[in-house]
Amino acid sequence: MNTNEQTQLLDDLQSLLERQIELAQQANIGDVELLSEQTTYLVEKIAQTGVLESAEFENRRERLQKLYHQLNLVITARRDETDETLSRVRRGKKTVEAYGNNI
Repeated sequence: MNTNEQTQLLDDLQSLLERQIELAQQANIGDVELLSEQTTYLVEKIAQTGVLESAEFENRRERLQKLYHQLNLVITARRDETDETLSRVRRGKKTVEAYGNNI
């Protein structure tokens, strides 16, 4: 695989990660999951080439690591928000049940 093809794979991966971050920030986790299949495929192809092990691509490797970290943070924040909302719903349900039992 030549350098242009390797660079294209890295560009594609970066674009997918940026899109996943954008979707996660919009709480569109279903589409994030769909894109993760494409992302996984690209990561496997990139790993096979060994392109990120080259000093020439060190900046790209660091950029991709930052994007993965950012994506992880956004998804974790969304999960925490969902957990909190679920807890509020459960407390509300218990309140309604307690109220219904006392009527």
